[in-house]
Amino acid sequence: MAELATIARPYAEAIFEAVQAKPAADVLEQVSRALDALALVARDSQVRSLAGDPHLSIERLEELMLAAVPQPAGTAVRNMLRVVLENRRLAALPAIAEQFHRLKDAAQQRAEAVISSAFALDPAQIDELLPVLERKFGCKLYPRVEIDPSLIGGIRVAVGDEVLDTSVRARLDSMRIALSA
Repeated sequence: MAELATIARPYAEAIFEAVQAKPAADVLEQVSRALDALALVARDSQVRSLAGDPHLSIERLEELMLAAVPQPAGTAVRNMLRVVLENRRLAALPAIAEQFHRLKDAAQQRAEAVISSAFALDPAQIDELLPVLERKFGCKLYPRVEIDPSLIGGIRVAVGDEVLDTSVRARLDSMRIALSA
């Protein structure tokens, strides 16, 4: 996994720099969606087997992949895809998309908040929680909610490397450690 991240970094940085210079405000979002679509295509086992076919040209593989993307890909995405395919790095496409998202989020001072809860949270609870978390973490957040019954109660929020754990399980673990010390 770390190897794919290392391979993906220069590609993600290159396409980010190429599109960041463009004046259109939504270009980062368009590239982000195109990269997500290509990453999904690259995960398909049939596409991976096609990429290994020595009789299929890189141009044809590129055409097939771009045809599977719902919206037309811009020049920067097509050029990046061509270079990725020429260098036989198809497996790195999902990591490239992930790293592009990180670069985009950093540029927009945004981050994903992974909110784990023992029970489902309704939208009103999330809307109430987000401003508090944004003040705590110091940036604009967009939530991804996961259900984790092992938390028993409360929530666990992960933003990048930082974690805020107010779950019942964390409190019980902390009490167990304190009592055994």
